[in-house]
Amino acid sequence: MTFPQAAAKYINEAKKKTIGRDVASLKAAHPFLKNLTLKQIHNDSLQPYINARKKDGIKSYTVNRDLAVFHRILRLASDQWRTKNGDAYLASTPLFKKINWNDKAKPFPLNKEQQLKLFRLLPKHLRKMAFFAVNTGLRMQRVCWLRWDWEVKIPELDTSVFIVPAKSHEYPDGKWKGTKTKEDELVVLNLVAKSVIEVQRRNRKGDCPYVFPFQDKRISSMNNTSWQNAWINAGFPNCKQISKGPHNLKHTYARRLRAANVPLETRKTLLHYKIGDITTHYSPNKVAELLAASEKVT
Repeated sequence: MTFPQAAAKYINEAKKKTIGRDVASLKAAHPFLKNLTLKQIHNDSLQPYINARKKDGIKSYTVNRDLAVFHRILRLASDQWRTKNGDAYLASTPLFKKINWNDKAKPFPLNKEQQLKLFRLLPKHLRKMAFFAVNTGLRMQRVCWLRWDWEVKIPELDTSVFIVPAKSHEYPDGKWKGTKTKEDELVVLNLVAKSVIEVQRRNRKGDCPYVFPFQDKRISSMNNTSWQNAWINAGFPNCKQISKGPHNLKHTYARRLRAANVPLETRKTLLHYKIGDITTHYSPNKVAELLAASEKVT
């Protein structure tokens, strides 16, 4: 089996919604791999493709994602796909070296003045999402997907938290893929985040399940044209070396926690890094401790 044949089989049989992104990866690699069989795909044969991507200014993160698609195809050819005789198309799956060109864009945490300048340029619905993100450290897709049925009341503290579920779940408008850490993530609400939630609660229309909808539908991304225009109009760096997206809000929250001398373990919990059994982290006493730490950034 040639690699193009395997790629075509993969595309035709794939059921994932992001298959378009995989197709783009395969198209970019086609000139380099079109004459190779599956057995000829390995680190050395992929090097011309990798060199060309680097020359074109493609980030190593993107190349690693492309390589993951190629590796997935080889894995299927080895583990699942079979010839008419019942043989595997590939005896084993080769390992690919991870690419690291130290070209990851540097974060751009905001100071208070920069935050004010940027947020004033955002449309109202996006501004509320940004206020929430910069006061919770929640990743962009968590904010976009945040649902009212993820809210957990803590009556002892007259507040609530949100538990972002680790497991994937199919909803009527799409599939929540689960968390990056594969653990439930605890989101505590300092006074600013809580005030944003209360505004959204008052403005909720009908039974819309999302905390931050736009026209009663889930927003697919905060990093849209409105965000990008606001970033440029605020006069912030607009180059490949500097991160320009909403993930900077998480970096901003992290820097402010560190500046407030919040202990490392507490910062990890507030920033939703892998922390173990979540049930130990939303007891009233623990939530009170996290709230006190998060209030230091308001």
